[in-house]
Amino acid sequence: MNTNQFFPEIEGNFGFGCMRLPMKNGNVDLEEMTKMADAFFQAGFNYIDTAHGYLGGRSETAIRETISKRYPRDQFLLTNKLTSNYFEKEEDIRPFFDAQLEACGVDYFDFYLMHAQDSGNFGKYQKCRAYETAFDLKEEGKIRHVGLSFHDKAEVLDNILTQYPQVEIVQIQFNYIDYDSDRIESRKVYEVCEKHNKPVIVMEPVKGGMLADLPEKADAILKELEQQTGKTLSHAAYAIRYAASFPSMCMILSGMSDLSQMKDNLSFMKEFEPLSEAESAAIDHIKEVLAASNPIACTGCRYCILDNKCPKEINIPEIFSCLNALRVYHHQNQKFIYHNFVTKEGSRASDCIQCGQCEKIYPQHLPVREYLKEAARELEH
Repeated sequence: MNTNQFFPEIEGNFGFGCMRLPMKNGNVDLEEMTKMADAFFQAGFNYIDTAHGYLGGRSETAIRETISKRYPRDQFLLTNKLTSNYFEKEEDIRPFFDAQLEACGVDYFDFYLMHAQDSGNFGKYQKCRAYETAFDLKEEGKIRHVGLSFHDKAEVLDNILTQYPQVEIVQIQFNYIDYDSDRIESRKVYEVCEKHNKPVIVMEPVKGGMLADLPEKADAILKELEQQTGKTLSHAAYAIRYAASFPSMCMILSGMSDLSQMKDNLSFMKEFEPLSEAESAAIDHIKEVLAASNPIACTGCRYCILDNKCPKEINIPEIFSCLNALRVYHHQNQKFIYHNFVTKEGSRASDCIQCGQCEKIYPQHLPVREYLKEAARELEH
């Protein structure tokens, strides 16, 4: 196993993301997670990622039971995060941080990230001196490295890194579908990281599992490739290796839910090889197929909702993204995402009053109101 080129204490470039852990009767299946952790460490990797909000705090305590209590502290690296839901003023941060240490069963974090930074919450982190507190905790030895995770446009990240050049690492959403997305801006965000010389941690390399279960037309492209190469890999393998093939990628996280997923990921990341030219060409072809199969040709320009054009504040682009994902990938988790992250009570697709304001300014000239009716039928029931 090769030492990481950015941080010598990291072994390899593959991390155990503890957001989608195996569950049993409403709790983390500790027996299955123990097997996953053992396989992960035995393969030579050592980077673990969590946050207090993952599984309602159960991710942290599961790490304590399956890893912290069973392995010497110097044999694993643990990343945790400061999430805006859990503090309102500067004085709240240290008690929350100490509670995270206790929940995880450790006395320091190797990496501590300002969580899910965007234009909406960055001001709160500034006001509460969250970054400064993390830098102080680093000076005290309770944090080894300070970073951030990010969910917004590239220009917002550029602003944050300009204001806080002490940030050592950035976690971004990055996969081959979002690479040129006008909503996610994976490529542009990655380029900002390179501009500021920040190593990158990748989250969602398989886009919440979507790229691990491709539709038939996309699957056919990979089967044809494998006939040429004589090498059979999972759909997830191509997605994860795609993300890992970029030069500034320090770490690729995978949120695995059972031992079989762990074993599959380890099979191609233990001796990592970047995508070949033939594999890259196949991925480009898949991107074209998936883009063409999106039932709604929304580009995510957001003109329909800018300046409060929608009287019901319906998040039209994100709703259409959920509907497209449901139809293309047939993943029912899009309904969960729709209800818990994309919409709120009173601003769902079914709340559309059919005023037509959105269609008057929609550059793609789509029948938005009819699509919202379809979204209500397919996502809300």
